[in-house]
Amino acid sequence: MISHLAGTVAAIAPDGAVIEVGGVGLLVQCTPSTLATLRAGEPARVATSLVVREDALTLYGFAAEDERDVFELLQTASGVGPRLALAMLAVFTPDDLRRAIAAEDVTALTRVPGIGRKGAQRIVLELAGRLGAPGSWAGPGPAAAAPLPGAEPWREQVRAGLVSLGWQPREADQAIAAVAAEAAADGDADGAGSVDVAVMLRSALRKLSRV
Repeated sequence: MISHLAGTVAAIAPDGAVIEVGGVGLLVQCTPSTLATLRAGEPARVATSLVVREDALTLYGFAAEDERDVFELLQTASGVGPRLALAMLAVFTPDDLRRAIAAEDVTALTRVPGIGRKGAQRIVLELAGRLGAPGSWAGPGPAAAAPLPGAEPWREQVRAGLVSLGWQPREADQAIAAVAAEAAADGDADGAGSVDVAVMLRSALRKLSRV
């Protein structure tokens, strides 16, 4: 079990990052919100989960141990593999997932690409009471995303995250334009000088889930 990695970020891709540890570059699959906390050439620490398959060993990385623990618990539900569990954590924070499952909010869970109503009902049934209560995790919070100057960097990260979750580029661009307009009206983007990528990603996903 590889519990975490601490090293230098060598490269960042739409769905993962390469972290160099002791001269070895390790590829780590991450959610867009975790990727938003990483910067190429800078030190980083990510909690990790190693998924072993017959044909591959895949590392998944998270900004906090709570995300990693929820990721592993999600996979104990029937039909939930690592990619779907990662998609769930791209759409919801761990506490949002706890609230949705505790409230049996099937509609909320179907916002995740790849989860239909029956699948959401099964997840609620199998994970009820197993994720803990919202706010129950006592560890340190996830690292905050560094402010991004201007609009373009966050747009590219959110677009890459949406496409990696299965949305078409055109759909992603339309959702980004909508949330950018709302954020600009509120003074949160395209004029304020900084954007929280994770917040914008989740706002875009909410837009797409209503289509």
